[in-house]
Amino acid sequence: MMKMVVCIKQVPMVSELPWDPATGTLKRDLAEGMMNPACRSAMEAALRIREAEGGEITAITMGPPMAEEILYEAIALGADRGVLLTDRRMAGADTSVTSYTLARAIEKACAGFDLILCGFSTSDSETAQVGPQLAEELDVPGVAYVDEIAVSGRTVRVQRLADNFLETLEMALPALVTVTTSVYTPRYVPLGGLQAAFSQAEIETLDAEALGLDQEMIGVKASATKILNVTSPTVGKKNIVLTGTPKRIVEQLFERFDDKIGGAIGKDLKADKKKRS
Repeated sequence: MMKMVVCIKQVPMVSELPWDPATGTLKRDLAEGMMNPACRSAMEAALRIREAEGGEITAITMGPPMAEEILYEAIALGADRGVLLTDRRMAGADTSVTSYTLARAIEKACAGFDLILCGFSTSDSETAQVGPQLAEELDVPGVAYVDEIAVSGRTVRVQRLADNFLETLEMALPALVTVTTSVYTPRYVPLGGLQAAFSQAEIETLDAEALGLDQEMIGVKASATKILNVTSPTVGKKNIVLTGTPKRIVEQLFERFDDKIGGAIGKDLKADKKKRS
């Protein structure tokens, strides 16, 4: 029986993110969350593989206690079990430490796995690093930015678009892939499945002690990446009134904003004007 692990992440839905100014990290327990879109595609990929090949799906996430919500969602979609890694000492981990922690959890809770699926990136950081780093931590072959996956026996064949070339690659299992959002459109969560997941499913919770992790190797303390400052971009607006005849207004418009208009329509308006003159 194929054993699949889907790494998912809860990301904020809000546009105003509650950052901790002291650490430069997101206060995830204060942000309303959802399952990261690319992780939903990875879950969909796992469900389709199981429909074709059979097997078992374990969804795993690391985050505050509220992150268990997306594990229930994963179970409602069809995952067989959910594993939550939660411990305040794990908070603030960069991608390298996150990958280290996930690897140790997968080795403990999902021993003998065949295929790990991750979203290619997350909407709250866009680093796209955890999947490849996790493959390194687990010492298994990995391919990123995968669009299609097919499993045959102990081999997985994947396709991806890289530098405008369509690549077809094969790996022996166990292996890891990160999935894009281009092909695996997530299915809807069935209402009955969601109700059953919250009422019947039990989420396995693991902390640093359960994983046997050294506190010096996890969380912000072990992270080499240091955030020096966090700022929110500001958008300024300025009203400009153009007067005169319609012809004159159009002329003023192009005089002031020809670069921006030309960039938007893909033409060099100044060059066109010289040709016409």
